[in-house]
Amino acid sequence: MMGGIGGGGQYTRSSQPGDIDQDSTKIYDSSVVTRLATYIAPFKAKVALSVVGVVLYTAATVAIPWLIGLATDNAILDRDASKLNLIAGIFGAILVVHFFSNWAHQVLLAQVGQRVIFNLRNELFVHLQRLPMSFHNRNKVGSVMSRAQNDVYQLQEFLDIVVTSLGDLLSLTGIVAFMFYINWQLTLVSLASLPILIVIIYFWQRTAKPAFFRVRVAISSVNGSLAENLSGVRVVQSMNRQATNMENFDVLNKHNLDSNLKAARLSASLMPTVEIFMSFGLAAAIVIGGTRIASGDVGAGTVIAFSLWIQRFFDPIRSMTQQFTQLQRAMASGARIFDLLDVKPDLTDFDDAIEMPKIEGAVHYDSVRFAYDEGKPVLEDITLDIKPGQTAAFVGRTGAGKTTMVALLSRFFDVTSGSVSIDGHDIRGVTRDSLARQMGIVLQEPFQFSGTIKENIRYNHAEATDEDIIRSAKAVGIHDYIASLPEGYDTMMEERGGNMSLGQRQLVSFARALVANPRIIILDEATANVDTQTEQLIQEAIGTLLAGRTAVVIAHRLSTIRNADNIVVMDKGRIAEMGTHDELIALGGMYAKQYELHQVLAESGIHRVDAPENEFDDNIVLEDGAPVDVTSQPSS
Repeated sequence: MMGGIGGGGQYTRSSQPGDIDQDSTKIYDSSVVTRLATYIAPFKAKVALSVVGVVLYTAATVAIPWLIGLATDNAILDRDASKLNLIAGIFGAILVVHFFSNWAHQVLLAQVGQRVIFNLRNELFVHLQRLPMSFHNRNKVGSVMSRAQNDVYQLQEFLDIVVTSLGDLLSLTGIVAFMFYINWQLTLVSLASLPILIVIIYFWQRTAKPAFFRVRVAISSVNGSLAENLSGVRVVQSMNRQATNMENFDVLNKHNLDSNLKAARLSASLMPTVEIFMSFGLAAAIVIGGTRIASGDVGAGTVIAFSLWIQRFFDPIRSMTQQFTQLQRAMASGARIFDLLDVKPDLTDFDDAIEMPKIEGAVHYDSVRFAYDEGKPVLEDITLDIKPGQTAAFVGRTGAGKTTMVALLSRFFDVTSGSVSIDGHDIRGVTRDSLARQMGIVLQEPFQFSGTIKENIRYNHAEATDEDIIRSAKAVGIHDYIASLPEGYDTMMEERGGNMSLGQRQLVSFARALVANPRIIILDEATANVDTQTEQLIQEAIGTLLAGRTAVVIAHRLSTIRNADNIVVMDKGRIAEMGTHDELIALGGMYAKQYELHQVLAESGIHRVDAPENEFDDNIVLEDGAPVDVTSQPSS
């Protein structure tokens, strides 16, 4: 399976913990039925009424052939009009019951099924929002979407299968009971081939189990590849990889085609088999019944009734075999959905977690150690104080631990040991929601949601007024541009914010972060991808924006960090240096060497360096931002 935009053409993928497309899911699992029953339980009254409707419908179905046989032997052959009229009246009443009971159970079943799907999708959506970034990094969007959409839809059939199968079983029981009651010898002859059919169905379903599961996995792979390539369409087109990606997608789509064709062949093979055995039973009833009529042992009405019963007997079997394929899909989908719901979030609020009081902004890292994978520490023995209203800037090479520092502060992860506290409150002891409400985060890649510019700025802060939105937009310097648009703040954002430049989208992200008046602001390389003019707008506003707030900044550009109250130089998961710009220059360490190199390159007219050996930053950007190779440049 494609692992990325440049992925290979295999449709299989290596298993890893948390991968939701592993082939280990059971087709039949009693826990799936038990779990699904909990979603059905709130609607048990409607389910009960639906079952009553099925029972009445089944009784009417079984009674119709009996009435036809009765009318034949006792009214038609005897030319008794009064008896025929009486039976016809009863027949009409049964048809009314047959119609309304069938209609009622179908409507009730649809109502229950749709409510179950509604609740299940809501639960899945909430659950996916709570799952950690590590989960979303491991699994493709398309695979997750397949479970949240296609697999949930398949479960809608489950309730229909359960109730309909109950009706089919009742029909089989009632038909066999009537047949044995009327003539047990003719019944045995008519159903003599049934054991052979049962054996065939048994072996058929053993082949069908894995086939239907492969269909679910195959469409998940197709959805994953499609979503990935649509999300990365700009990269695909810029690198002219359309043909290669088409070849990769064709492999996945071909596997999906083959899986579906095999499942279709299996489904198609069973239906004619059932039809053949029904024909055997019907032929036996007519031939044997005909000889019994000639000898006077049974009446013509009995043989007619038997012929109709045999058709109705094999109809439920034919229906149940068809439902079996649906049951295969529903069970596979149910297992996949509940596997997804069983993925535990890495972070949950403690039972005794409290609401975070109003934040003043004092941040304290106390002997913090953290590792994404056990035995591979990313941070080691970090102790750091950030005072209220202070701006702290983290700098260092890629992988030094800068982003992890702010991720721990935002509580995207919990520390392995030590603690992170705000205003003396260990953030593990407060609810994440109360913490997030008082923090603003701006990431390197701005993301705009579907809706208007106003809705994007107000996002998750419904209490923000239009005046608050305009004030925030003015503060970051995007108001004039928005006001110049024909629809102003009511302008709809195009897909991925395509009707704005990257810098403009980032300014909207700034406004979004500020509209809630956060006490702590985190800028995670928020100016790395903006042009110099846009950065200048941000730099002009940032002093006002951060006044009275605690700010944590990750940045490559020295212009973004040199005015910070405290610059923290990270190296290999530890704090290597710390101080103001002037203090670090006087120290003559890593930061000073970095700054000195900038000065030399600036004087030489060079605007950008890309990771020389003696630098702590992989992407050092000066004011104008053009890439160069510095391996031949003079060093200090």
